[in-house]
Amino acid sequence: MIGLLTSVSVLAASAVLLARLRRRWVLVTVSGTSMTPTLQPGDRLLVRRCRITGLKVGDIVVLEPPRPVHPRGVVVARARPRTRWKVKRVVALPGDRIPVSARAASDGRETVPENSLIVFGDAGESHDSRQVGLYSGDRILGVAVRRRAGPLPRP
Repeated sequence: MIGLLTSVSVLAASAVLLARLRRRWVLVTVSGTSMTPTLQPGDRLLVRRCRITGLKVGDIVVLEPPRPVHPRGVVVARARPRTRWKVKRVVALPGDRIPVSARAASDGRETVPENSLIVFGDAGESHDSRQVGLYSGDRILGVAVRRRAGPLPRP
């Protein structure tokens, strides 16, 4: 009976630890080519959840794209609730100058406003701040801290 209680206690403690780790860390699989040559499709990223204040220029981040805005200024609701995360490199943070190549999409602003950032893909064909402008700091999942090339081995 004591052995069973010990096993249940260890299992419960493991579940609590796993839940805490999942709130802090996420695994993301790269599926596009916008970050080549740095990242390849199939690469796995260990992502530490963070806010915009935890970022620096040059970091690789995982974030949601900006929501589409109707010409009348109303945010368009998504047809599907599934999130399509983007993996991009931070180019400018609040207070930094917006690169000239992203100014037209950023309403001609010269500096990044509070709680916003500019991100670019490493590849030339990346869909990023050069086309969609500012990304909101509220849409950041986290910063990539480690990469593993290719898919994880299957059991």
